[in-house]
Amino acid sequence: MTHAYLDLQTVPHVEGAVRLPGSKSISNRILLLSALSQGQVAIVDLLASDDTAVMLAALRALGVQWTEEKTATGTVHHVTGVAGVLPNKSADLFMGNAGTAIRPLTAALAVIGGDYTLHGVPRMHERPIGDLVDALNAAGTQVEYTGNQGYPPLHIKQGRITTDRLSVRGDVSSQFLTALLMVAPLMAKEHAITIDVVGELISKPYIEITLNLIRRFGVKVEQDGWASFTIQPGQVYQSPGTIHVEGDASSASYFLAAGAIGGGPVRVEGVGNHSIQGDVRFAAALAQMGAQITMGDNWIEARANGPLKAIDADFNHIPDAAMTIAVAALYADGTSTLRNIASWRVKETDRIAAMATELRKVGATVEEGPDYIKVTPPAALTAATIDTYDDHRMAMCFSLVSLDGALRKGAVTRINDPKCVNKTFPEYFKAFAEIAK
Repeated sequence: MTHAYLDLQTVPHVEGAVRLPGSKSISNRILLLSALSQGQVAIVDLLASDDTAVMLAALRALGVQWTEEKTATGTVHHVTGVAGVLPNKSADLFMGNAGTAIRPLTAALAVIGGDYTLHGVPRMHERPIGDLVDALNAAGTQVEYTGNQGYPPLHIKQGRITTDRLSVRGDVSSQFLTALLMVAPLMAKEHAITIDVVGELISKPYIEITLNLIRRFGVKVEQDGWASFTIQPGQVYQSPGTIHVEGDASSASYFLAAGAIGGGPVRVEGVGNHSIQGDVRFAAALAQMGAQITMGDNWIEARANGPLKAIDADFNHIPDAAMTIAVAALYADGTSTLRNIASWRVKETDRIAAMATELRKVGATVEEGPDYIKVTPPAALTAATIDTYDDHRMAMCFSLVSLDGALRKGAVTRINDPKCVNKTFPEYFKAFAEIAK
């Protein structure tokens, strides 16, 4: 029987190990690069979630062939690359609420050209895509809005790239630049393509993931710092053969924070010293708050080291994992300030507003600004019913509120719509229950 809510009992102590699901950011990038490349690609440990299901379904609708093989340890997806030429010249694509799918796919379809429509859930139609579409159309593609200007749904027609230089804003979402970088080799047939970033580039670690993966697929990108990127002509994505998807570092944040708050040790497996994801830097922020952190090549471990210390820091580099810091702040010894997080406003929900509302329910004093949030913990947390706003990270973050011995015995934290975690981590609450002792 499915419930519209989940009740979490108060947990006095957590410890154990969690094997992380694959990274959403890496999974959807690898899927598109594999589809665009020459040759067969075997993708090991692809994330199984709503967002990757959306990308897989879209690729199939476009005529890209893939199969899934179950192995003793996980899954292998075999993708047959189309070398930049899609078999199906027209398709109607449902993109759910997957920003990591719709943005790069829009760029790829616009550059390849055809007759394509892209749409999603109502919230997707409120998430900006105008800066990406403007950059593409200025280069000669034909992308039209069929609803509100600047937002999906979109209709893509056959255009023709007529420029060797594009510019895109860097301060709304790093996914716009990621999308252009991923399709730049398709544009750079006869001459080099340069992409200029206008304004401050946010979430740089996500661009590092993109560049790392583009290079894994055999394409060279020349960089002028974070201001511009150039791709020389005649490069084609080549299959790397087999490619492994790292564990999701954003998902690691909830378990590491649990270890820091609820005793520990809690170990996450699948990310470590060699991770290409910026969100592993979440561990450093926890250490700054006083948690004891240890790391290996493919694991990170956290344990409590007394009460947490309040933090005042810029979290522009880890916007997703920073949400977990806002909840960890409930267990700190003073007011914590998370700065430079304007991108929270255009995510799955307006995360600054949502976070402020739900933190107040458990007793915190919260100040929200256009690009910051300040959290002052209460003397004791109040048991509450948490709304999740169809946002997977809200549900996962607020599970941590059940870790407080200060909540009266028998108190329950209720999470509404717990199934929203299917976006990135369908087994989250099961994994959380396994470390809760």
